[in-house]
Amino acid sequence: MEVLAKDGVILHHAKVLWRAVHRDGEQDLSTRSFLPPLKRWVEQSVGPGKAFFLEAPEVVDEIRSTDGLTRKFLLRLRDGQTIETVLMGYAGRQTVCVSTQAGCAMGCVFCATGQMGFVRHLRPGEIVAQVLHARRILKSIDPRKRLRNMVLMGMGEPLHNYDSVMVALETISDVRGSGIGPTKISISTVGVVPSILRLASEQRPYRLAVSLHGSTEEERAALVPASKRWSLAMLIDACRQYGAITGKRIFYEWTLIAGKNDSPETAHRLVELLRGIDAHINLIPLNPTGGFSGAQSESGHEFQKILIAGGFPCTFRQRRGIDVAAGCGMLKAEKRARTA
Repeated sequence: MEVLAKDGVILHHAKVLWRAVHRDGEQDLSTRSFLPPLKRWVEQSVGPGKAFFLEAPEVVDEIRSTDGLTRKFLLRLRDGQTIETVLMGYAGRQTVCVSTQAGCAMGCVFCATGQMGFVRHLRPGEIVAQVLHARRILKSIDPRKRLRNMVLMGMGEPLHNYDSVMVALETISDVRGSGIGPTKISISTVGVVPSILRLASEQRPYRLAVSLHGSTEEERAALVPASKRWSLAMLIDACRQYGAITGKRIFYEWTLIAGKNDSPETAHRLVELLRGIDAHINLIPLNPTGGFSGAQSESGHEFQKILIAGGFPCTFRQRRGIDVAAGCGMLKAEKRARTA
């Protein structure tokens, strides 16, 4: 708003421009019927080589699940980097999964993105653009459907790109635009402790999901290299502080990996680890990658029974797009392999 005011664009025109971009998802403002003052500003200031431009990633690849509920997009940004965005349909709701970085610095050994390494953070506009893309696709499928949920579980570690992510989420949750309610937005982190504490201190309204995957320091360090910087003890302490400050439940994500973290002994240790924390545990069947395979359903259900008996709500995440490489980074990895 400050930039527009400095250029002489009045508040009413700024609101019109905001609605065009964020509510209507306009990709070409030159075709819009603005009043003359705003039209002149758009012609002078918006477009290639000008002061402002609309983030409109190019679709490099798209694959759809056989059940018709999942569409995964590989999007190319202006500098040539590619990221993944997934549109997922569930009973009564539509969810978009977005990326927050090109690559990832966390290096989780079972994650396709983690094995790519870190390239750069995404700008706020590049995060918002993924949501606008998903909304346009959804509108083309059925204008009556709305995008109601958002998860930051795509490529990258959201809390490693904290400032850009928060700016993007403020835009995405604005009721004058995409209007996804803050309580319908989940931020997934592998455990960036300083940012978890910052989320709490700033009283951010979004839901927090922590990727745990290990019940001991050794078990977790073998899967999540970031735990060498922020230990399991530090992470659990930060989670306890987060709960005490915000009063919110934390969702813990546990990817079941055969022979690594799916034993009854591990489940019992996890119960003790989270004792006293308001927690909901999501068990995630692994999308096979990097030589790792998902746990058998029998061991998974036994794992779940132990957690429920220990007093924790525990559910299996509904799998979406397993036939379209919907796991984080898998489509980009496959595209690289095909190109090679």
